[in-house]
Amino acid sequence: MAFQLKANRKETENKTIRFPIPLIEKIEDTIKGQDVTFSSFVIQACEYALNNMTVSEDNRAENKK
Repeated sequence: MAFQLKANRKETENKTIRFPIPLIEKIEDTIKGQDVTFSSFVIQACEYALNNMTVSEDNRAENKK
């Protein structure tokens, strides 16, 4: 399934993270002209990554503890 941008979400909590400047520039170029904020893009990208990543059996067992 390809990554597709969705409208902004409402319920949030603040977290501070640091991004490399080239990554910020790429994200801003990608969302330019779309109805998506930087934060919304990052949230959606993280959700997509989590839903589509391969998890090893060791990590699955560790997460169940």
